[in-house]
Amino acid sequence: MKRTRKKTTKQETLQQPTVAITMTAEDKAAAEKVAALREAEAAQKAREDAIEATYRKRFDRHFEELRWLYMELYGNSSMFAELCDNMKRFYMERNTDLRASDASREKRPDWYKQNDMMGMMFYIDNFAGNMKGVQKKLDYIEQCGVNYIHLMPFLDTPEGRSDGGYAVSDFRKVQEKLGTMEDLEHLTAACHEKDINVCMDFVMNHTSEDHEWAKRARQGDGEYMGRYFFFDNWDIPAKYEQTVPQVFPTTAPGNFTWLPDAGHFVMTSFYPYQWDLNYRNPRVFNEMMYNFLFLANKGIDIVRIDAVPYIWKELGTTCRNLQQVHTIVRMMRMIGEIVCPGILLLGEVVMEPEKVVPYFGTVEKPECHMLYNVTTMATTWHTVATRDVSLLKKQLDIVDSLPKDYVFLNYLRCHDDIGWGLDYATLEQEGMMERSHKQYLNDYFQGYAGNSTSRGELYNADPVTGDARFCGTTASMCGIEKAGFEQDPAAMDLAIRKDLMLHAYMFMQSGIPVLYSGDEIAQVNDYTYKDDPNKVADSRYIHRGVMHWDLAEKRNDLSTVEGKMFLGLQKLEQIRKEEKAFVSYADTWTVETWEKGVLCIGRFYDGEKIYGLFNFSEYDKTAWINGNDGLYVDLISGQKMKACGVNIPAFGYYYLKKL
Repeated sequence: MKRTRKKTTKQETLQQPTVAITMTAEDKAAAEKVAALREAEAAQKAREDAIEATYRKRFDRHFEELRWLYMELYGNSSMFAELCDNMKRFYMERNTDLRASDASREKRPDWYKQNDMMGMMFYIDNFAGNMKGVQKKLDYIEQCGVNYIHLMPFLDTPEGRSDGGYAVSDFRKVQEKLGTMEDLEHLTAACHEKDINVCMDFVMNHTSEDHEWAKRARQGDGEYMGRYFFFDNWDIPAKYEQTVPQVFPTTAPGNFTWLPDAGHFVMTSFYPYQWDLNYRNPRVFNEMMYNFLFLANKGIDIVRIDAVPYIWKELGTTCRNLQQVHTIVRMMRMIGEIVCPGILLLGEVVMEPEKVVPYFGTVEKPECHMLYNVTTMATTWHTVATRDVSLLKKQLDIVDSLPKDYVFLNYLRCHDDIGWGLDYATLEQEGMMERSHKQYLNDYFQGYAGNSTSRGELYNADPVTGDARFCGTTASMCGIEKAGFEQDPAAMDLAIRKDLMLHAYMFMQSGIPVLYSGDEIAQVNDYTYKDDPNKVADSRYIHRGVMHWDLAEKRNDLSTVEGKMFLGLQKLEQIRKEEKAFVSYADTWTVETWEKGVLCIGRFYDGEKIYGLFNFSEYDKTAWINGNDGLYVDLISGQKMKACGVNIPAFGYYYLKKL
């Protein structure tokens, strides 16, 4: 018998009882977890899209010019494509905090031109042993008023063949005695928490002969030989030598080194163990840019491009300051602005200001963000030795006439020697001939002439040309070492005032002041370098001494040399940070004092005017300026006065602000 299913009517369906589906707590939790996961995925996708969009916007803004310059220099589209791919990779690897800093600085591109910028440079081992030691000293650095530290070369380099760390054997490894890349990341992160910027040296011109590329080149690998300048005979090197100056004619003469084991000459502009890189090879440029971006991603804020004028070599030229150098720096600037726009480029260009200007680029196509004010530094010490401010005034007038977009780093001394690259054409009009004046300066700062209180040593003295450079700490050059040795309290007070006067003058210049560590506590020359076989031949180590933390403990005691120096500097730094006329882009000019031993600098910004007066003489002087526009207050002492016929004690200084 066939069974048939009763057809359910619509009414009956509606009358069917409903079954309640109950969700267990476990099911509900699982559903919420899935929903949260989907929400998180959507949020992550939105963040990634935003990150990608930011990169694309920056990349698109620079793509056409970057491609045009790259192809003009190399004509290699596949290498350019590789560069672009790796730029994006480094951007995606950049951590969240660094990306946030990039975004903030993009919104305020003049962040480094403010009056709160203050630098300090030091060797990590001499300052605090290693990177972890530096991290422990950040509170001290803050007390110094410093928010920008320049860590002297810390990348891997061969012991005894390092040129102070400028012969890099591995761009992605820290010297073992100083720490690791992880230590560097921890240090930069700790610095950023305190709003301290970190600067490092990026040695672009050459590598150590111990670099992996150099080792392979030495073994005859043609691909790696092409990353340097190798020649199997003297013909072409001889042609280079006809036009290329020598960097160190006495200690490292010539521009080439013969490699007996390789049977080739290799170009070595600096020392035989530093092999010049061949930037005609796009592989060299790409790989060095990858190193640059790798280090930027470790938290570096300021990249000091070492020896930048040397990086392009052209037969028949001086191999200095060639146009291709500017192409490379411009591309580096754009690569930075695409991947890590919070980074600043600091060019090491040792020339007078009007000649370094091309390294700033143009407003439309900028290159370096900052450059060193080298000639003004040397002219400052010339002024100390001659007690005559006329050449310094002329030098400052040149700097002050440059566009305010240009930012110079100002300093009294650095890790290097002081070379007497002065305006001898002007000096000869005053009867000071180049050779005899250089001799006088070197004699003066060694303490042999001109009633000098300075102490120090020569570097790279050339008996044929009579040329030499000078080495010494600021305190020793100002007479603090001599006064301490002779236990002369009056001489010590005068030497400290001289030291503070020079710092007050440096703070008054247009740009960013940079201290060398130890100068804040008047640390003197360190002669113990003579006991180290790896240093004894290099007198520059006399002013690279170990930081004396026992002396730094006295920094708040005004009865000590350290306290007088530290607290005196602290007051000057505080004034600079509080007064808006000290911003880098303020109007700056020199004022005639009618007294050759006294310099006057004016600063004006947003309705506020300050005159800085500085006596470079050991005698009391009067500055015959004509500020007959009412009362001024000396920001240092609080004394009110008129800015005319100002009496200034020996090595005295004033910051006079218009009331």
